[in-house]
Amino acid sequence: VPQSPQMKSKLKLILTAVNLLIAVAISARAAETIRLNSAPIGNKVRIEGTSSIHDWQMESSIIGGFAEVGPEFPLKPGAEVKPGKFDAKVSVSIAVNQFKSIEKDGKPYSAAMDKRMYEAMKETSFPKITYTLTELTLKEPPKSAGAPYVFDSKGELCIAGVTNKVSMPVSLTVLAENKVKFGGSVTIKMTDYKVDPPALTVLGVGITTGDEVKLFIEWVVRKPATAPK
Repeated sequence: VPQSPQMKSKLKLILTAVNLLIAVAISARAAETIRLNSAPIGNKVRIEGTSSIHDWQMESSIIGGFAEVGPEFPLKPGAEVKPGKFDAKVSVSIAVNQFKSIEKDGKPYSAAMDKRMYEAMKETSFPKITYTLTELTLKEPPKSAGAPYVFDSKGELCIAGVTNKVSMPVSLTVLAENKVKFGGSVTIKMTDYKVDPPALTVLGVGITTGDEVKLFIEWVVRKPATAPK
């Protein structure tokens, strides 16, 4: 049916108004979103495993990434929030070659093990471990001052180019206004990521590692300081 010039003009105005409302809604949502960047200190990621002679561990203190949260997210000491799902976007990256094998007391263990682990994780082709949050649900608010918020989380963990879904409990501790620390741990199998459990020889002794490992993370994020005007 042919449309009159008046009808076309009305339709154009309606479309313009709808587009304007959408743009305003998107802009308002963006203004509410708070971005928290990885802090340079206070971070630790640890891998713990077993071997044919003793348990082993590797650590790194360098974690990259960011979190984008809504205004309801607890970023102040004593903030009261209700249990339930939270609007949050989290992206974490960890360089494989920053991991170092250590003794239980924290002293360096073996450069040979470091190299073998990098090879097993295909570090030259996939230099980073990445994690992307898909769901965050507050299960329990702090029981006392300074205690953490307890969340359940779901996300996607990528190691050596293979991505799997993982679920893990996450603690959130407010360190100061606009500065928080996430903590979490999850148990995985290296073969689920097509990583062959490393085997090496140290001082003539053959060592084989177990398939199952535990990942622990302590990650501090903060809102960037506002530049003085």
